[in-house]
Amino acid sequence: MPRSARLKNFNSIYHIMVRSISEVALYRKNDDKDKYLELVKKYQKIFNFKVYAYCLMDTHAHFIFDANGADISKIMHGINQSYAQYYNRKYERHGHLFQDRFKSVIVYNDQYLISLSHYIHNNPSDISSYKSCVEKYKYSSLGVYINIRKDYLEILDKNFIMSHFGNNTVEAIRQYLKLFKNSDGSKLQGQEEFKDEGCEYRSERKILLRGYTQEDIIRFISSKMLVCKSDLSLKYCRRLTEARAIFVFLMRSLCDFKYKDICNSIGNLTQSRVSMLCSLGLDVVSSKPEYANLIEEFVDKYKIA
Repeated sequence: MPRSARLKNFNSIYHIMVRSISEVALYRKNDDKDKYLELVKKYQKIFNFKVYAYCLMDTHAHFIFDANGADISKIMHGINQSYAQYYNRKYERHGHLFQDRFKSVIVYNDQYLISLSHYIHNNPSDISSYKSCVEKYKYSSLGVYINIRKDYLEILDKNFIMSHFGNNTVEAIRQYLKLFKNSDGSKLQGQEEFKDEGCEYRSERKILLRGYTQEDIIRFISSKMLVCKSDLSLKYCRRLTEARAIFVFLMRSLCDFKYKDICNSIGNLTQSRVSMLCSLGLDVVSSKPEYANLIEEFVDKYKIA
């Protein structure tokens, strides 16, 4: 029986859940949870999505992701495929790790968003040692919300949800915890948790639009790095590797292209090579000060109405 199409909107906020197949722990050690969050960070840099809450348990994980104009399927495919490769290599196993595709539901209003964050943050209560102190669980964002732990990977935007409780940080934390203690997450549990919703959540969020073209990227790279279009197709030219890497990175990030699309677009590259160039482009943009605001520069120069 064919799978139904996933309900998606590039402007939406999503409740995401991933789960391992029944006989396998998704995270055997804390190092595995760290690795998964590192991959969330890596793909966040590529696709510029936002993370509003998370909790990683041994067999599954919950997230609230703001797609911010990107395709949620591309985001999750990248994260989960990379993690499965890491996991199978580390534990010398083969085959599927995740139970079917990831599950998602669109968050459709403020009340649901806040209740969902409470539900996610309450997950560690199933662990006996955290039943009465869920805020101490390292792999939940609750500790960051209430300022008892730092966001060591800097992946979380806690202010979006906490701003619903006012501008005073201390009072916002008090109000959030008051609702947290009185909340009943039962309506979010079970199969109803992932029932498709026919509406979308809208707010005053600024969405990063992705309707850019290859030509937009080429013009930008040409002016900033002094290379021409034909140079970007040269296969063996170390002098141009950095420019090609940034070009592929921006194509992946701002045009929302798959690796196959990029191969077809510029030619003379395999998908594995495109993947390597994208990772290199991410490293260059992340490590070199002159590229620190590269995406902002591009968006300012090529505004989409």
